[in-house]
Amino acid sequence: MNRTRLDDRLSDLDTDGYLLDASQEDANQLYLSGFTGPDPFLTLYADGAVHVLVSGLEYGRATTEAAADTVERHADYDYEYGGRGARNDMYAEFVRDKGVESVSMPPRGPVGTADALRERGIEVAVDTDDRLQEVRSVKTDEEIDAIREAQAANEAAMRAAEELIAGADVATEADDAEAGVLLRDGEPLTSERVTEEIEVTLLRHGCALDETIVAGGAQAADPHDRGSGPLRADEAIIVDIFPRSKATKYNADMTRTFCVGEPGETLREWYDLTERALEAALDAVEPGATGEDVHAAACEVYEEAGEPTFRTDPDTETGFIHSTGHGIGLDVHESPRLANGGGELEPGHVITVEPGLYDPDVGGVRIEDLVVVTADGYENLTDYPVRFAAE
Repeated sequence: MNRTRLDDRLSDLDTDGYLLDASQEDANQLYLSGFTGPDPFLTLYADGAVHVLVSGLEYGRATTEAAADTVERHADYDYEYGGRGARNDMYAEFVRDKGVESVSMPPRGPVGTADALRERGIEVAVDTDDRLQEVRSVKTDEEIDAIREAQAANEAAMRAAEELIAGADVATEADDAEAGVLLRDGEPLTSERVTEEIEVTLLRHGCALDETIVAGGAQAADPHDRGSGPLRADEAIIVDIFPRSKATKYNADMTRTFCVGEPGETLREWYDLTERALEAALDAVEPGATGEDVHAAACEVYEEAGEPTFRTDPDTETGFIHSTGHGIGLDVHESPRLANGGGELEPGHVITVEPGLYDPDVGGVRIEDLVVVTADGYENLTDYPVRFAAE
């Protein structure tokens, strides 16, 4: 956590402190407390100090793991197992004990907690700008290293997926499977089988993910279709992997599109266009540029080739139908945005750059790299080839 940046971003709040009531699944909570509590707990930031309140069950671990100046347990406020009213009394006492009479809470903070504190005389304001997310968007060197490690695991998983796809045979009319289906050991190679290989590889590298994307053919035309069933030759297969480190909780993200066999002329053109759009977008990444600038660079490549984008046709259902990228960190999608209205890029922003084209009649193509904005441009954290033919 960058406390200097945190103090700077919270300095204009008209409250005494910043309060979170959430579990580790809330990235703001994980960032501010440094604690992996599976159940909701309180973290208060006031006068430059972090204060954590946890249950007795989590107290021992929190005292050694939390990045907090003080760690207290419910029993310190004569509460362990009581009703909601008694719990809220404890919350109010915890806040006041730190000399705090007013707090800010993020837009997604629990309404019940905010109302209960107000009823007990503590002023609660909503931080509509979600300043903690803005603080998190600029990474420290340690955070960038954590993302780099997750990306290395990601590349190992992508390599395993590509090798599985590249080593497949193509079914003919003489095989039991439908002609054109990819086969491994005589059985159809499915999205589920490739996903399994990805997940096993990630676990061996200390990462995990809840979902991944291995989508071929018409399924690849929906950017968030996870993919299912047999994969086929001569079609684009999008593999999008976004793992999370089990140790650091930081994410990575990368997409490659592969083909076994001979893609059609349009699909081949789409891949070349998307590679050019990626290069144009990367060339636009530098401090002071905006997320909108980077998005525009990708869009211009497509638009000059006659492909629709949301810029030219907000209602289009084919073509380039999403933003060019997003920030990544403790959340797989966070600030900044590479899209219309995207704000200024700063050194320390870690972003994906992922142009793509989609049409159910053709399929889909997406290529995604992960980069960090530097003082004079960017560093590409992705060390994986861009190639259409799986090898």
